[in-house]
Amino acid sequence: MSNRQTRTPTSVLLPTVSWTAACDDVAAQLGPEDELLIIHDSKDDPVVDRKPLSENVQSIPAGDPVGCSGKANAIAAGMEAANHDRLVWTDDDFHHPPDWLDRLHQDYAEYGPTTELPAFVGQDPLAVLLEPVYVLGGTLGTYMGDHAWGGAVIFDRSDLDEERFLSELRQTISDDGLLGEHISVTSVQRVRRVPMGGSLRQTLERHIRFNQIFSTHDPTVAKLSFGVLVAVLIGCVFFPLLAVVLTALTAGVSASFGVRRASLLLTVPALVAAVPLGLYAFARDTFVWGGRRYRWHSKFDVEVLNE
Repeated sequence: MSNRQTRTPTSVLLPTVSWTAACDDVAAQLGPEDELLIIHDSKDDPVVDRKPLSENVQSIPAGDPVGCSGKANAIAAGMEAANHDRLVWTDDDFHHPPDWLDRLHQDYAEYGPTTELPAFVGQDPLAVLLEPVYVLGGTLGTYMGDHAWGGAVIFDRSDLDEERFLSELRQTISDDGLLGEHISVTSVQRVRRVPMGGSLRQTLERHIRFNQIFSTHDPTVAKLSFGVLVAVLIGCVFFPLLAVVLTALTAGVSASFGVRRASLLLTVPALVAAVPLGLYAFARDTFVWGGRRYRWHSKFDVEVLNE
């Protein structure tokens, strides 16, 4: 921890039910006026047993979500409990290097609200196969579209209409999808490797959720992207060289973000698999996230079901 605060006092919001290495990473970077809010569901969560906590680390119970996702509920509770106007959102499933928080503050000084980028790394065979899809949609898509990623985003309360945002947040699924509709963020070409999947079911549920978030917040772009995907795959059938070019381009894009994975050689098979998986995602009326099942009727109409 720094002995002298040289940046704007900051509240870091980290939703988790278990203490992970990410919690230690972030806690070690706090200045004396910063705070880390560990936001969990209830007193029964394992993270509550973590004792002692340092003076500027707090455990915040959000309670069970009603009409929104657990993540959205946690972020809303964290923002209401936070003492500072400068806010950073992050997640518990990736490494935060020692300069992570300082670099976000440098980004904010230069660009205003800023987001880093995710690079999803598969933990099971299907997740590995789908890595090229997530390079194009998750990493490149976030960068090109300047979309907020909830794993590493910094902003001030004054950057948005907080009352309206929190009201809508408690009625929806995607915290960062909604944030991107309330503030303009700049994405920096800096990625964090995030594990994806672990089992076939986990990967399928994540893919369903991501597709439904995409189609809910950017319906026109989602339809256009699906049409382009089908057209490109048809082109690969008639012009096999296109498949080689597409694979090389995906690998090049990934390398430009500092991520090199052998799975990118599976770009065309991954895109082929994305077609039925996308149709399956749109056909499913529920999905599971963080141990809860949700039925997402529309952007602000969420039903939390028993899992």
